[in-house]
Parts: sequence; structure tokens; C-alpha cells
Amino acid sequence: MQYQRLAETTSLTQRRASGLTWYPVVIRDTEMTRGDYLIVEIERTTYQDLPHQFRFGATAALFSQHDPTNDRVEGIVSYQGGDRLKLTLRTDELPEWSKDGKLGVDLLFDDNSYTEMFGALRQAAALYEKGEEGRLVKILVGERSPTFPTETVFHGGPALNPLQRAAVDRILAANELAIVHGPPGTGKTTTLVEAIRGLVRRDREKVLVTAPSNTAVDLLSERLSDIGLNVLRVGNPARVSSHLNALTLDSRMAAHPTMKEIKRLKKQAAEYRDMAHKYKRNFGKTERDQRKALFDEARNILKEVERSEQFILEDLLAKTQVVAATLVGANHYTVRGMRYGTVVIDEAGQAPEPACWIPIVKAPRLVLAGDHCQLPPTILSDEAARKGLSTTLLEKCVALHPGAVTLLEEQYRMNTAIMHYSSSYFYEGRLKAHASVADRILLPEERPFVFVDTAGCGYEEKNEDGGISNPEEAAFVAGMVSRLIRQLLEEHHLTPEKLPTIGVISPYRYQVNVLRDLLLPHPSAAAGLPHHSAADSLTVNTIDSFQGQERDVIFISLTRSNADNRIGFLSEIRRMNVAMTRARKKLVVIGDSATLSQSPFYAGLIAHAEATGAYASAWELLYE
Repeated sequence: MQYQRLAETTSLTQRRASGLTWYPVVIRDTEMTRGDYLIVEIERTTYQDLPHQFRFGATAALFSQHDPTNDRVEGIVSYQGGDRLKLTLRTDELPEWSKDGKLGVDLLFDDNSYTEMFGALRQAAALYEKGEEGRLVKILVGERSPTFPTETVFHGGPALNPLQRAAVDRILAANELAIVHGPPGTGKTTTLVEAIRGLVRRDREKVLVTAPSNTAVDLLSERLSDIGLNVLRVGNPARVSSHLNALTLDSRMAAHPTMKEIKRLKKQAAEYRDMAHKYKRNFGKTERDQRKALFDEARNILKEVERSEQFILEDLLAKTQVVAATLVGANHYTVRGMRYGTVVIDEAGQAPEPACWIPIVKAPRLVLAGDHCQLPPTILSDEAARKGLSTTLLEKCVALHPGAVTLLEEQYRMNTAIMHYSSSYFYEGRLKAHASVADRILLPEERPFVFVDTAGCGYEEKNEDGGISNPEEAAFVAGMVSRLIRQLLEEHHLTPEKLPTIGVISPYRYQVNVLRDLLLPHPSAAAGLPHHSAADSLTVNTIDSFQGQERDVIFISLTRSNADNRIGFLSEIRRMNVAMTRARKKLVVIGDSATLSQSPFYAGLIAHAEATGAYASAWELLYE
């Protein structure tokens, strides 16, 4: 609600400073897309140094400062990069006022998610009172235990390892609840795809596949479609990856054989309306009757169109095997009343519990998949977090029902040395590296894991405008990255196209900005890399942006260095688990041991580095 109050009660200048508004902007291009959507490309031409909160999938409004209350049209941000964004509007043309200048874009507060969550919680409470019909609800709140038949059912193709097969079997055997705990690189998505295939084949009932983010839903939709399942991707097309357009409801409806006749009828109705509008104001009874007849005919045709479109929707839904949507999108108006045999929630460790109940109330069986040892959900209210909203349903169910959990223990991403500390700290040492990755390294004689200690170097953090950075540490990290790339290019004779992928990560956005200025090409300066094109293999971003991704090499700039030993944001160690498990062949963690060691997690990491010969001093590396 703080966000809503800020948007509604502040001036344009204040909203712009808070990152909620771009003003002024210009329209660079427009294009029509499927359905009745218009894509408008917008550029902010001044105040480009101000940070902003516009992101892909956000709700926003194009407005005119001539009359900002009335002259506005809402849409969805379908692209954002640099000082440009694309806004997808559900209209076939721009309003006239858009030609008069003084345009801006407001980020909007979208309360639909909250409405859906409250509605789902009320439904869950009603189900709880209904005896056996509310059995799943009672299990999820800990009043009953999930049940499994004694015999296991089918499953597991030859591509699955034994624990992945066990997870699929557990899902297929579950009467109410099964949980797949998938640490980094363990093939959780592959496991879910096989399980969903098994559920569809066995039950002949529809499966609802959900996740908190569009990215996760898109990945599962694509994988399920690739194995031949009939997947319907539900949601606003502006929030769906463009390469999955063919799976969306709009696209499916547009491709339906009946649509040709519907388009003809719509055109005919428009012609009747145009003819009716041509009548002048002063006319007699005959003309009035004719005008009324034309409007009536147009309305009758549009009713026929509506009936035909409903028929197409029902036909498509009848043939669909898997409906895929975000947690909130599971209650999209087109599928609001549907029931399913099973609901699957992927990335459940990042999903706030109230949002999970939106799909849960639609089926008697639930599969939760994710890793509560990685990124937690984003909770904007400290009070809500303290009162329990930061604890996910996945965490609760893992604690309540350990017998329903299958831990995927074999990972296919990291060298054993990279994996080791995360495995021992977060997963009771149960992770093991598959033989194909266990010993792979970047270069001969290279250590796969190194902790570089900057203590004593004088790399003091800075806190400017509420953002924390450490420019001297950033310069040191950039030097390490540049040296590695130079070594690969000049000593090992790799071409820029053959370079390994490199990720440079910091938990702090201001530090990321400093690192980008040093490492990535920009118009005013060289990139600092030995070869300009080498930057193509390099990604610099926050930890959260790397969730679900991997690179050959990862450098982590921990940034914090202060006399008070404050580590702030770094104390969320699940975020560090994500950062450290992105690397395939080499992981380099850079930080100040004097500041970090007050935390048991970082003290343990440094001790592990020292015990395994993976500790290095920044002083040594500076004067190599």
C-alpha cells in the first residue's frame, strides 16, 4: 500500500525521482500485434540518469500532461532496455491526445494480485469446512498427513537418474501431496516434465502448471510442448515470451478454423454501424427506423460472434492437456471455473504462500517443487515478513511432511570443489556431482574455487544515495576478469567467440553499476577488456538476476568492508547460495574477511577455503 500511496499523492517530479514515472517521453514507433493489441515503443529523452522501477510485465499507463487524469491509456510493459520501453496496449490505434506532446509513462499499482489472493484464502477456508473435500487443505495446514499407496506406479524414462525416477514415482503415487526438493543443477525441470507427462497419460485429467514468474512458466510450457503435450499458456500475451506465442490463447483462437467466419461477421457488423452513424440528426420516422434496424443488426451479429468465440474457447480447453499460468494467472477469466486433477507449483521456494492458494483450491492433488535454500520470495513489508509471510508454503510442508519430500541429490552443473561448501551448509552434504562435471576445470592447474581476501587492502565501502558500492574492490575484480580474458585470448589462443561464459555478480545494485562501467563497453570509453569483442561472453548483474542461470566462470564481489563489521544484505545467505552455485568450472569469491567473519556462514566459507588450499590474499594477486 506504500507504493499505491506514493503513486497517488506525489507530484510528477517526485514520482519521476522515485522511479515511478518517465517524463517527458516520445513515441518512436508503433506496431500492431496479434489480437487487438498495439505495441508502442517509447523513449525517455531527459533525466536518463535517474534509476527507475519499470520492468517487463509491469502495468503502466501512457498519459498526457495536458490532462493527466483523463488522457491516459493503460498497458503492459513488454520490453524494457536502457531508456526505451515497449508498452502493449489493448487498442488498435493511439488516442488523438497522444499527438499533442507532453507525454509520460506512469508505473501503476496493480491490486488484482491481492484481490485474487484474498479470494483464494476465502475459498481454502470454505474447503476446510467440507470434510474429505478439504483434505488437501487440512494436510497443508498440518492437521493431516499425506497418503501414498503401498505399491509404486510406473515411471522414469532412461534419461532420469534413480532419484529423479523416485521423485516421479512419488508424484504419481501421491493421493494429495508430493514435494520435489531440487538444489541447483539437479534437473528439477526435467523431473517435473516427466512427472506431468505421466499424470496426463495415467489420469486423462488436465494438469495446471504454475510458478511465481512468467519466466519459469514459459520454460515449463516450452519443455512440455516439446514432448508432445497440448499446452495452453494462459495470461496476458505481453507477459509471455515471444517465441511461445503459438501456445497462447490469443494465438490458438486466431488459428482456429472458425475465426475466418468470425472476422467476416465482425467486418459486417462494423459496416452496419458505420452506415447507421451516417444518418444526420434531423430525419423522419422512416430514417430512424432504418438507423435502429442497422444498429440492431450489428448487435445481433456481435452476439453471434460472442457465441462463436465462446465455442472456440470451449473447444480449445477441451483439447488442452496442460494449462500453464503464473500463480495469479491461474485465475484468468478464461479458465477461472476450471478444475484439474493435479496442480504443480514450480519455484515454490520463491512464492508467497497466499499466491499459492490461488491454484491450490482448483485440484485435490498438489505437487510443490523448488528449493527453499535458494532465493526467498520478495516481501516488501518488514511487518508482513516478521508476521510470517517470508516463510513459504514449501518450507512449511517440508518441515510438516518430510515423508512427502524427494531430494534430488545428483547435480549436473558444478565441479565438486565449487559445490562442496553449499552442499555441506545447505543440504547436509548430500549433493554429489555427476561424473561428467565432477572434475571439469577451466584451465590446467587452475583451482575451481578460490576465496580472495581483500582485508588490509583499504577497500572501504561507500554509501551514497542509499546505495552501497566499493569502487576499489570493483576495480580489483575488473582487473581479475580482464587478466583471465587476456590469458585465454593470448596464452591459450582462444578467439573471442570461443571464450567461456563469465558472470560477474554482486548483491548490491550500485556495485553492479560500478562493475558495468569498468567491464562493459559504452560510448565514452573502452571497456577495460583486452579485446572489445570479448565483452560478448561477459554478464554483469545482481544475484537475483542470475537465478536459474549458469556460467562457466563466476566472480562474486561481496562489496562490504567497514570498521563496524556490518554485512546487511549479505546476511541473507540463501541469496549467496544462489550466487555460488551458478559456476560450472570456476568460482572466485572476493571479500573482506575482517568484515565478513562475524557471520558463521562466511567464517565457515573462509575456513573451508583455507583448509582446502583455496584461500588467496588480494595483496599477493596485486603484485604477481
